[in-house]
Amino acid sequence: MAHSHEHTTQKSYGKAFAIGIGLNIAFVAVEIFYGLVANSSALLADAGHNASDVLSLIFAWAAIRLASIKPKGKYTYGLRKTTILVSILNALLLFGAVIAIGWDAVGKFKNPEPVAGTQVMIVAGIGVVINTITALLFMKGQKDDLNIKGAFLHMAADAGVSLGVVAAGLLINLTGIQWIDPVMSFIIILVILWGTWRLFTDSIDLALDAVPKQIKLDKVRNFLLSQNGVNDIHDLHVWAMSTTQIALTAHLIMPKGFSDEFISALQEKLKHKFGIGHTTFQIENEKIEKECKTDC
Repeated sequence: MAHSHEHTTQKSYGKAFAIGIGLNIAFVAVEIFYGLVANSSALLADAGHNASDVLSLIFAWAAIRLASIKPKGKYTYGLRKTTILVSILNALLLFGAVIAIGWDAVGKFKNPEPVAGTQVMIVAGIGVVINTITALLFMKGQKDDLNIKGAFLHMAADAGVSLGVVAAGLLINLTGIQWIDPVMSFIIILVILWGTWRLFTDSIDLALDAVPKQIKLDKVRNFLLSQNGVNDIHDLHVWAMSTTQIALTAHLIMPKGFSDEFISALQEKLKHKFGIGHTTFQIENEKIEKECKTDC
């Protein structure tokens, strides 16, 4: 039996989370204050939406911190899976935000209300700036981590919502057409749903230990079979230990045996070629027939 653990230091994005949470808490307070002063339901609704996103940032940050805790006790893999669970939670929060925005938009169709003027547009404009800055803090990392992607989508969605409020308010002031506001809300909903659905399905796949979508299992199998001395392979499994770490286990049939150098080199190749950093191999001289034929 041979195994390897990945000991890379994953960027925590602690500073980005701290800045994003601080900015958005301050902005929620501003929106609530001016929403009450301007008697604007749009600003108050957006404040509630932003508050839910502050919670999502806190959850994502906490999950990444928990994932860095070393394995101990009954949690032999540590708490890395919390990053996957929180990515699901973030997707659900985004779906909840979509329902809230949609409900508000339907209400505006039934009972059109004038946008609360320039004051609302200015506050919403500040929201565009703050949420865009926060989203940019997570733009690079969202390609490699579903939790970071969730944070990015939340902030990008918030920027879109605030921009929609500004644009709708401007168009209504220019044209006097009240239904522009709810139409803009539905456009924003479609944009949010597009990214959120992919986040949700990717997260569910990882929670069910599916092969991560960036890994082609046939290519991994063929790569292992191409190694010198490997005659066959069975019980090959690839799954996500967290939103950033991938594990592999396999039984290799090697009649002539193996060396420590062979295993070390194979593990390095898997890490650099496929991004698989936690590998475990069982070496066998010949294939053992099994009753189970589904995963052999």
